[in-house]
Amino acid sequence: MEKINKLKKIFEREKIDGYIIPKNDEFFGEYTPDYNDRLNFISGFTGSYGFALVLKSKNYLFVDGRYTLQANNQCGKFFKIITIPNKMPSDILKEKKLSIGFDPNLFTEKSLFIFFGKNKVKLKPIFQNLIDKIWKRKIVKNKSKFYLLPSEAVDERYQLKINKVAKYLKKKKSDFLFVSASENNAWLLNIRGRDTKYAPIPHSYVLIEKNKNIIFFCNLKKVSSTLRRSFKQIKFLDVKDCAKTLSKIENKKLIIDSNSCSFFLKNLIDKKNKILNLQDPIYLFKAIKGKQEIENIKKAHIYDGVALTKYLFWLKKNFYKKNITEITASKKLLKFRKKNKNFKFLSFPTISGTGPNGAIIHYKATHKTDRKLRKGDIYLVDSGGQYEFGTTDVTRTISLKNSNKRIKDIFTRVLKGHIAVSNFKLKKNTSGSEIDTKARKYLKQIGLNYTHGTGHGVGYFLNVHEGPHAISKKNKVNFKGGMIVSNEPGYYEKNKFGIRIENLIYVKENNKKMNFENLTMAPIDKDLIVPERLDKKEKKWINNYHKTVFKNLKSSMNKVDTLELKKACSAI
Repeated sequence: MEKINKLKKIFEREKIDGYIIPKNDEFFGEYTPDYNDRLNFISGFTGSYGFALVLKSKNYLFVDGRYTLQANNQCGKFFKIITIPNKMPSDILKEKKLSIGFDPNLFTEKSLFIFFGKNKVKLKPIFQNLIDKIWKRKIVKNKSKFYLLPSEAVDERYQLKINKVAKYLKKKKSDFLFVSASENNAWLLNIRGRDTKYAPIPHSYVLIEKNKNIIFFCNLKKVSSTLRRSFKQIKFLDVKDCAKTLSKIENKKLIIDSNSCSFFLKNLIDKKNKILNLQDPIYLFKAIKGKQEIENIKKAHIYDGVALTKYLFWLKKNFYKKNITEITASKKLLKFRKKNKNFKFLSFPTISGTGPNGAIIHYKATHKTDRKLRKGDIYLVDSGGQYEFGTTDVTRTISLKNSNKRIKDIFTRVLKGHIAVSNFKLKKNTSGSEIDTKARKYLKQIGLNYTHGTGHGVGYFLNVHEGPHAISKKNKVNFKGGMIVSNEPGYYEKNKFGIRIENLIYVKENNKKMNFENLTMAPIDKDLIVPERLDKKEKKWINNYHKTVFKNLKSSMNKVDTLELKKACSAI
């Protein structure tokens, strides 16, 4: 509470009635470095998405459905937790004529409009971040340099990608594209970095002119002379020079990314130029993986499948003999992953939850909440790795000798939804919103549902969550060959249990026909399946899936594990 009071003391000086604190930093990435996690500092909330609105008399924390339970547990004492989009800041602020401060480097115009655009509130940009005024911390930044991906790791040289973007700019009659999403710069130039904990991201901005003149803005200490030599046509400038460079552009047409171009930079461009109402085209280019990339991703999933499967066998054998907790279990899984020399680091914080903790969708075990794995419970583990070269994300729900018929029935319905996604007949204009309804069908038959989307796009040795496509109620982006998406229906019962089954799948294109093909290679726990609830087609799917898993993993297993694998992958 002391921190909040310190912040409120500044309100009078700044002539404001409130202040908004987002999760992200100025690069708008999914994972914010700890030293820039201002939301965690002020509220104690550790989830990957949310923002706080601190008013003189009341404090609000806005999260989506994945984080409602977690936010209540972590911050419910000092913040009123609001789940968006069920309720928005504009609903709370309705007729109030307040002046609300914000850091223009940490918000996009689009997000401010969505959340605060429908009321009488006056939003006031304040250039010095107010949290930084009360948070004295030592900032230790990662010093790792950016590096170029080897030719066998990519399908297209960066020159071809630049040509593709330049062609798009000319077609749309745009003079420039300002790329503010670091992951899009990584894709464009086939480079990677280590500026975030869970993705090989190089924090940067790129300005591309239609005639292929390029300026790359970043921390220049991250750029080696070798890397510079690889990009002779590219001008490298310090990230601090970005605003100055953009302010010199006049009477031009530009495309910016409304999801990651800050309010400050957008307004700077807008003053003397015309911003075209178009999305950064790199999102769609990046979403379509090439043949070589798909092959590399398949290998990464086999490496990951070996680690996860060995871990699950170890867990089932030992949970009732040893004192295994959620934290020790996730550490053990990391050890299994580290045995592969191609493993780099995790692709997101492991979700390791048993019993009631499994019901917290993006649960992260702490020493306070750490539960022992107990007989009769079920255990949910959602984890992934960054490999050379590929990104994985997989969830398995495991029976700890659970005999609850209702849990097994729900698990089987989740599995039926998972199979329905995998078997979905893709057409030219299929989008995620159509598929999403199929995933929920069997749960809805008994009045159940889940509050998250059914699937998100996944990067190629990049972000574990990427767009523009997804399997969710509102996503209208058409699926195309080479796109990767997660397939993860689930069900969560507050204070009781959580169930989720997640594989990554990709769109395989053959003679203009498209279908989903599984990438994830790990058995689905048959101890939780009610076989009578599956029809012939579904039984065939699970048996074929397990046959493929066995074929891909057996050569990496020892004798004992091979027997376990045979059992786990035997026909229903």
